[in-house]
Amino acid sequence: MNTQSGTTTRILLIGYEGVQALDVVGPMEVFAAANLFKSEHTPPYELLLASPTGGSIKCSSAGGIHLGDAIALDAVPNNIDTVIVAGGSEDALRKVIFETSLIAWLKLRVSSTRRLASVCTGAFVLAAGGFLDGKRATTHWNSTGLLKQLRPQIEVEPDAIFVAEPPVYTSAGITAGIDLCLALVEADCGAQTALSVARQLVLFMRRPGGQAQFSSSLAVQVRATPRLRKLVTEILEDPTGDLSGPVLAMRAGMSERTFSRLFHKETGTTPAHFVETARIGRAKMLLETSNWPLARIAEHSGFGSLHALHRVFRKRLGITPAFYRDCFSAI
Repeated sequence: MNTQSGTTTRILLIGYEGVQALDVVGPMEVFAAANLFKSEHTPPYELLLASPTGGSIKCSSAGGIHLGDAIALDAVPNNIDTVIVAGGSEDALRKVIFETSLIAWLKLRVSSTRRLASVCTGAFVLAAGGFLDGKRATTHWNSTGLLKQLRPQIEVEPDAIFVAEPPVYTSAGITAGIDLCLALVEADCGAQTALSVARQLVLFMRRPGGQAQFSSSLAVQVRATPRLRKLVTEILEDPTGDLSGPVLAMRAGMSERTFSRLFHKETGTTPAHFVETARIGRAKMLLETSNWPLARIAEHSGFGSLHALHRVFRKRLGITPAFYRDCFSAI
């Protein structure tokens, strides 16, 4: 749906005490930049900031950052096109979900709103209201397991940067909200405007890779109980060699069937998927910190061949190892 010339689309960002500042400011900057590049007659967007009670919003950021002049929810105009709920700390989310009128307000307004979106852990607000039931959704990689646990009705996609299930949209950790809003600008105003915004803000038009780009191996290590944590740590420290199911089961002192079942129960993933993730993590580290040839990186990260390294990067990250090195290498 393209924003028609001469019309203004109202975008409402919702914050609350303990909100992540960048979850609010990042999306606002994207829409504000779009106004600079597509304003032949009327700027395409009007941006509004709201909170349950209005006024100043104290953010979770250290240093006491406040966002000022928020509108109270009961004073928000009727004709809102897009509502975006920002993420925040766990305590802040509990308070805004259980101690304010936000959920009730969203339920009242959702039928007259074209798009309902969340940034990062703002997905938990949408989940609490039932807006994600039966839909695909995502949130910060470190919270996807909790989201699935709290609301099994949601098809959680842990590696997605953002998920579009119109009229609901969810995005991953913090800056992924910027990616989502850039996609919304492209849908509203066209690819050229979105490209201009991306250039202005020095963004990828479409970010390569998914959340696997930001390794979740540590989360698996933390979730594992002591009986598997030692093995998980060993795999992360050295993902080379034979790490097949039978070999790992033998190292854990279990039958292969018991090991596979227990590993999935404790970590939320399969042994094979975790080994592949560990090898990707090692390869990314080597790509970022060394100038080794790609074949040597493949060997030292456990892939065995350059072809395997390319295949897995394409499958899991959507990019080549060389492109990853170009983007993130410190060499």
